[in-house]
Amino acid sequence: MQEEVENKSVNLAIRSGSVTARGLYLALKAYLNHQKSASARRSARRNMKQMKENMPVHGKQSVKQLVRQGQGVSSMDIGDSGLRDFKRIANKYGADFAIVKDKESIPPKYMVFFKAKDADAITAILREYSQKQLKKKDRAEKPSIREKLRQFKEKVASTPKKEKRREIER
Repeated sequence: MQEEVENKSVNLAIRSGSVTARGLYLALKAYLNHQKSASARRSARRNMKQMKENMPVHGKQSVKQLVRQGQGVSSMDIGDSGLRDFKRIANKYGADFAIVKDKESIPPKYMVFFKAKDADAITAILREYSQKQLKKKDRAEKPSIREKLRQFKEKVASTPKKEKRREIER
């Protein structure tokens, strides 16, 4: 009984020169409006949370979330290089995917899980990803500009220098 009374009691502070019935009425009215808006905000937050839980997640997500959507899952291995490029391309195509690191293998490999219904998007993603990886390999095989510059500097330094002769004639 005591707890009920404590839960229902309200502290109300009014700043005024003298307390009048009208002032007390306005204070209570403001308090009730505040309580209504606070309860409305709480219920709105609760509704938003429930909506977020019910809405499917898109893009990168956990395997548990991907399987929970109930549309079947397919998987494939990708190497440890270019993981960031893969994520960008997959997000560009709007595919739902989950990436899991295989901790037992050395070097670590990554498994990518897709929704089975995204088969067309998966093929497009893999095509673009493989092209990007091939371009990276080509770039890695080319000698860098700094390396070429260093080689040219060495050549110039190894060539015999022409001696300058100065003679003062009087």
